Amino acid sequence: MGKIFIQATRRTVTGKQVGTLRRAGKLPAILYGRHLAATPITLDLRDASKVLASMTSSSLVNIDLEGETHSALVREKQRNFITGVLLHVDFQAVSLTEKLRTTVSIELTGLAPAIKDFNGVVVTNVNEVEVECLPQDLPERIIVDVSGLAKIGDAIFVRDLKVDSKVTVLENPDETVVIITAQIAEEVVEEVVAEPTLEEPEVIEKGKKEEEEESEEKK
Repeated sequence: MGKIFIQATRRTVTGKQVGTLRRAGKLPAILYGRHLAATPITLDLRDASKVLASMTSSSLVNIDLEGETHSALVREKQRNFITGVLLHVDFQAVSLTEKLRTTVSIELTGLAPAIKDFNGVVVTNVNEVEVECLPQDLPERIIVDVSGLAKIGDAIFVRDLKVDSKVTVLENPDETVVIITAQIAEEVVEEVVAEPTLEEPEVIEKGKKEEEEESEEKK
């Protein structure tokens, strides 16, 4: 993927007043980093939304801030709960000459034969892993192919993850990423139908006889 750029300008409007920016089609954001003081910035909402839609937390983007280019990672996206429109974005500026540690999401692909052949279930144990590398070598996601999981108990471990040699995975290599398990058998509960007893009719019949005897005596 080629370099991704987003145009930005310095922002002086802060606090509750940023609502005026949003109504004008602007997106408030902040750019910060180890070698950069936190800087409020403004983006074009429409253009930024298109660029950020497909970006993950490990995607590298270049912020063109009034002629100065800063390589950065998207650290947080705040959205309107109802409309889903972006409200604010946090960017972390990074140095292309310094390694960083961050998490990369895991994405499953393929169809495990164990699902069809043994009615197995794919259970994901790890959704992301921590890695260390230079920012430009950071993968947007790590693809895990489950098509080799043929039977119950087959698994893929952290040590099996396929990453570039420039990327170091910092997790326990023996940790399970995904495993095939058997489906839990549903318990069949039989409905117990109580057999009718003859006790109640006998009591009723006895009561009738006693009433008839009392009636005869009164006569």
